[in-house]
Amino acid sequence: MECIEKDLVVVGGGPGGYAAAFSLADQGRRVVIVERDPRLGGVCMNRGCIPSKALLNAVHAIRAAKESALRGISFGEPTLDLVRLRKWKDGILERLGGGIAGLAKMRGVEVMQGTATFTDSQTLRVACADGAVQHLRFQKAILATGSRPVLPKAFDLGSPRIMTSTEALDLPDIPDSLLIVGGGYIGMELGTVYATLGSKVAVIEAQEALLAGADPDLVRPVGLFARKAFQSVRLKSRVLRMELVADRVRVTSETEGKDVEEEFDRVLVSVGRLPNSEGLGLENTGVERDDRGFVRVDAQLQTTDPCILAIGDVAGGLMLAHKATWDAKVAADRICGRFHGASVAPVIPAVVFTDPEVAWVGLTEQEAARAGTPVEIAKFPWGASGRAITLDRIDGLTKLILEPGSRRILGVGIVGVGASELIGEGALAVQMGATAEQLSQVIHPHPTLSETILESAEAALGRATHIHQRRR
Repeated sequence: MECIEKDLVVVGGGPGGYAAAFSLADQGRRVVIVERDPRLGGVCMNRGCIPSKALLNAVHAIRAAKESALRGISFGEPTLDLVRLRKWKDGILERLGGGIAGLAKMRGVEVMQGTATFTDSQTLRVACADGAVQHLRFQKAILATGSRPVLPKAFDLGSPRIMTSTEALDLPDIPDSLLIVGGGYIGMELGTVYATLGSKVAVIEAQEALLAGADPDLVRPVGLFARKAFQSVRLKSRVLRMELVADRVRVTSETEGKDVEEEFDRVLVSVGRLPNSEGLGLENTGVERDDRGFVRVDAQLQTTDPCILAIGDVAGGLMLAHKATWDAKVAADRICGRFHGASVAPVIPAVVFTDPEVAWVGLTEQEAARAGTPVEIAKFPWGASGRAITLDRIDGLTKLILEPGSRRILGVGIVGVGASELIGEGALAVQMGATAEQLSQVIHPHPTLSETILESAEAALGRATHIHQRRR
């Protein structure tokens, strides 16, 4: 067997994989990316973050047009050209994918399209897209294979009418009725898209609240929107079984101890994701996985095999693209000997692009309560924000989680239009260990939604301008 000698190999070309390869190349190393898809970018760009946000932006125009009637500006009923909408969305992916490929070329990063399998700790067998098979011998490899949607066997009936997020983002059609199993961020975002495009959307969530992980006061406005936009939202409910009936899906669910039987044109199953750690030949290496399939790594992303590191979703933790990109830089620095000392836990913001958006970073109020950690809470309602009022979006809230005494900012939570853009300041405050006093001394432009962060800090100090507080 003839092997091609390579220095470093990255398996997977998503936001973690290509970021790792680029970081290594920027440090003078020769790198190969092995990616099974024809386009770099991974799940995030091709079947996740980017297409979903493109569609959310598209349907926002429909809602904005309807809401403008309140301001005396009316439009006709929107018409939908689904083929053109798909083409526009796919054009965005092509543009971004081409940009990443161009950056790889400029950096001298080689890209091989094919499916990789480890034959030992330093050898990869690559079944290339053109039918050829190559063997790569490497010094170090970074595993960045990402994750995939969970589709429980009980729901996998072999029908295109039962979708995961991958199929739903392709917009096969706009069904008259759509059931979403799971009230997490993927289900709620795609539910918003399909409901705005005309589907009657029902959501079934096993937990007692939507968007598990976020504080209830941040989720509340999202729940109010969903109950208006969706046909139904059922909490503490579960799907018992599904079956195909002609061109529909018959679903039996349980809510409040009662069985309900309904039929839907399509079903979107959105109940979590699994790591892509199977079929890689990891059993031929020293890499260990946990009982859920996630690769075990240390603080510097080193696996139990000294020749292999793992980053992003496949390594567990928060399954977010920006976390994978952070991992990539840590792993690259580890390989290049630039990583010194113990890893500092990164501050990773989470964002849900619902309407309104929800974002949080650092410690949440729920986490503090569960851990018995004493905290102070400061809130600023957007009904007191001039900018929010001009936008007709007073359904927001900004809150700070503070350490008692020092009032050091331990966490920030925001719900409201544009929360995804505002949370960056919160992440900076938490990462830098800023206090409410320090944040209150930063002048924010007026009138903006960013002022709600300033006013939250001032509320913590008992001196917010636009809300009345009892004298401390």
